[in-house]
Amino acid sequence: MGTQDIEVVKKRGGDVKAILAELNKAFSDEWLAYYQYWAGAKVAEGLMRPDVQKELAEHADEELEHAGKLADRIISLGGVPVLEPKEWYKLTNCGYDAPSNPDTRELLKQNIKGERCAIEVYKKLAEFCHKKDSVTVHLAHSIMRDEVEHEQDLQDLQRDIGYMKK
Repeated sequence: MGTQDIEVVKKRGGDVKAILAELNKAFSDEWLAYYQYWAGAKVAEGLMRPDVQKELAEHADEELEHAGKLADRIISLGGVPVLEPKEWYKLTNCGYDAPSNPDTRELLKQNIKGERCAIEVYKKLAEFCHKKDSVTVHLAHSIMRDEVEHEQDLQDLQRDIGYMKK
């Protein structure tokens, strides 16, 4: 825990407890996104399966990295990351879409929806912390950049599959 970090946030008018609550929601989202991507990569079937599996697996790894960065920030602000996975469902902003339809087209659609939600989450987190917690703002922007890239990667695959059908 960084006492100086906490003091800086407080001096700027930041509500550390409220920031921690938002960080734990994002942390929950990242764990659920990780599992959604990981499971989707395992069950994927259909057009461009190897490419889609590879992309989903890469995104899973990056979502897990995001969870780690959020956990570090939570701890640096004196909080504790959500320790019970069942709590993720209660705190999530974006939910969890089980990859129950293994068709690559459906998996891409499902994960694009998730990325769009994640982009909004980090946009709102950055706005919430603006001028109060510059470290969290920087973290939110950094993760949001990754989420934007993820959305583009998935849309590119979606477009490529569309060309195959013509």
